[in-house]
Amino acid sequence: MRSKYLKMALAGVLSVSLVACGQAAETTTTTADVSNTATSTESTEVITNLDQIDNTKWLYNEEDNVYYQIGIQYCENPADLNYETLAVYIPGEYMDATDNGDGTYTCEINYENTAGSSNYTAATAPIALPVNTPGYAAMDATTEYDSNFGYGSVSDYTSEGFILVVAGCRGRDAGAPAGVTDLKAAIRYIRYNDGNIAGNMERVFTLGMSGGGAQSALLGITGDSELYDAYLEEIGAVMGVSDAVMGSQAWCPITNLDSADAAYEWNMGNTRTDLTEEEQEISDELTAYYADYINALGLTDEDGNVLTLEESEDGRYQAGSYYEYIKEVIETSLNNFLSDTEFPYDSDSSSSQGGGMGGPGGGMGDFDPANAPEGMGEGGPDAEAAETAEGETDYAAIDDISRTENTSGVTISGTYETVQDYIDALNANGTWVEYDEETNTATITSIADFAAAVKTASKELGAFDQLDESQGENTLFGYGDGEGAHFDSALAEILEEIGSEYADDYAEDLTKTDSVGNTVDVRLNMYSPMYYLMSDSEGYQTSSVASYFRINTGLWQSDTAVSTEANLALALESYSDDIDVDFTTVWGLGHTEAERTGDSTTNFIEWVNECLAGQ
Repeated sequence: MRSKYLKMALAGVLSVSLVACGQAAETTTTTADVSNTATSTESTEVITNLDQIDNTKWLYNEEDNVYYQIGIQYCENPADLNYETLAVYIPGEYMDATDNGDGTYTCEINYENTAGSSNYTAATAPIALPVNTPGYAAMDATTEYDSNFGYGSVSDYTSEGFILVVAGCRGRDAGAPAGVTDLKAAIRYIRYNDGNIAGNMERVFTLGMSGGGAQSALLGITGDSELYDAYLEEIGAVMGVSDAVMGSQAWCPITNLDSADAAYEWNMGNTRTDLTEEEQEISDELTAYYADYINALGLTDEDGNVLTLEESEDGRYQAGSYYEYIKEVIETSLNNFLSDTEFPYDSDSSSSQGGGMGGPGGGMGDFDPANAPEGMGEGGPDAEAAETAEGETDYAAIDDISRTENTSGVTISGTYETVQDYIDALNANGTWVEYDEETNTATITSIADFAAAVKTASKELGAFDQLDESQGENTLFGYGDGEGAHFDSALAEILEEIGSEYADDYAEDLTKTDSVGNTVDVRLNMYSPMYYLMSDSEGYQTSSVASYFRINTGLWQSDTAVSTEANLALALESYSDDIDVDFTTVWGLGHTEAERTGDSTTNFIEWVNECLAGQ
């Protein structure tokens, strides 16, 4: 099912009282004729007390030839205006401007001019919405022209004819689903301005990395999901307008949190050391649960074969068609690297992530702290705190996600003269990569050996729902007070069965309700792509899923299992033949905006252009 969008044709305004741009009118109710092509052909009333963007208030950046507005309130009852406003940046080609003499401009849309290499017009221009929320942190609202939104500069987008919308949003301290709810409200507000500002409102593309990648993916998957309605109404979002998007870019998305703890143990549990007898039992039980989960999920490969896990001699379910599929994903990534790389190869200058935070035991790879949101979550650390006394990057200070260093893997550092030199370095602790020089291809002995060498566990047991409620995702599924709460029902059941002292804490948290009366299982579904994508799920086909997805991940990251992004890509590919999924795992990179070649911003823009070519 390709994504469908609500096309607005404003029919009239009832009881309008004009207020300053971005401020809610006291009695304004806007009615629109909206054709909801996703569900019906009937008109839908758009209800809001928000004015549209005021076209007499534009500012202008001459150097970039961009008209912009900042601080536009996108919901009537914001929980926090430090976050719930947006900025809009529009290429000058799309505007006919009159100088008001006070630093502002009155603008009308110019539909004739073109901009960018794709010759977009004001009617065809795509809209980019960056989601800069690593660790599910808050994204501060923009306060100046080129505020730090994490993924390039304003002119990177506007010079290519894109409309750039930078929306602040609440973070994990506010509790899920606050972040995605805010971003949906921002999309609805922009779509409410269809015809009032330049841009094709059906061509919204989101982009994000880590927790931002997860929320970008969720915006692509949960379009118009009714589960969000109560939360959107709570903040006074524009109702009766779609929040579906056309495409989603996700780098290293920390998602599928409904199965993430189990996936982590299945993929990396073999690298843990010094576990107590009870901790080892928990790891083993989570691994067994993951096999049951995969076998019930019904994922299929490109040939329609059902992917399953089988128990192996070590008891950790390292066999079966699903196992072979993930092993092939790893080998494809390695062989792409060998194909892409010229030798001699300087692994340090290429950000290859050997050891440290990018390789074994690491997480954030070459994530740039300068790209971190200024606030990093209500009361959270800022980007400056990420610089240690030695000048190294403290990635835990960027996203405040707990990680531990594990140095048991191999170290990739320095220059390698030949491919064989590099393979020998990978095999420093024992042979797990077998290389055929004649074909320049390689295979691996096992996923367990791969993990032990370059993807060792960096998170404690209960990687996302930590036993002591101290992980960032615990805060995400808290209740708006910045405190952690448990959310993993499978882990809770395991703890109950083995008589763990933590069992009561999990059981208590799983029964709590939030401000709209939902328990955490509902909120977890809202943040779980599989809930919407798998045919045996209650959420199947209850949302408008985007037409295009680009999912890139650093294969060596230890922030999440290899299967996280692989499962997401498989589910999207199975959901509809009309969905285009570009899935890439990048060998040697950790938790970063992973690309095989080039830079992430340019590649995102080129991908959007390719998606829209010929439309």
